[in-house]
Amino acid sequence: MGTEELRLNVEKALDEIRPFLQNDGGDINLLSIDDGKFVKVQLVGACTSCSVNQMTLKSGVEMTIKKYAPQIESVINVE
Repeated sequence: MGTEELRLNVEKALDEIRPFLQNDGGDINLLSIDDGKFVKVQLVGACTSCSVNQMTLKSGVEMTIKKYAPQIESVINVE
């Protein structure tokens, strides 16, 4: 999978999860994809102060991204 295709697949994954985040007053921004394996995102809005944002990041965001781009090893939130 090329760099552009990988980025598009990660964006598709974020578009899938975004409505759930926005429903709770938050959102997510894609910052970068490093080495084709690590996705850096930034949770914004209500997600920044949510007590379960790490659980959301791992079980929701990371799982959804891996569905679209299986080579991704981890998703990192940059505050």
